[in-house]
Amino acid sequence: MFSSLSANLSTLVRQEIQLAKAEATTEAKKAGTGAGMLAGAAVAGYLVLMFLSMALMWALGSVMHLGWAALIVAVVWAVVTAILAMMGKKHFDRIKGLPQTQETVQEIPPTLNPSKETP
Repeated sequence: MFSSLSANLSTLVRQEIQLAKAEATTEAKKAGTGAGMLAGAAVAGYLVLMFLSMALMWALGSVMHLGWAALIVAVVWAVVTAILAMMGKKHFDRIKGLPQTQETVQEIPPTLNPSKETP
């Protein structure tokens, strides 16, 4: 009876592992497809941004020299970049790490230190 239970349990565990592998593979393929689509959307968005910037440059170029128009568009993007960088830095500065973990690690009793005697 014990050997039958052991064999059945072993079979059940193997089948569960195979099921988990199959599900993980399927989900990984879905995640990969989604990541690829997001990467494609990012490239397309970048191209849209570039063409809109060029269109703005050419539109400004109809009322001023094209070199000045390109400089104006570049300055606008430099300002946007600076603002986004400052906002991102503020968000990173708000990260506090792992305060609960740090607190619990500091609370480890000194008795775990083998070089000291325990009271």
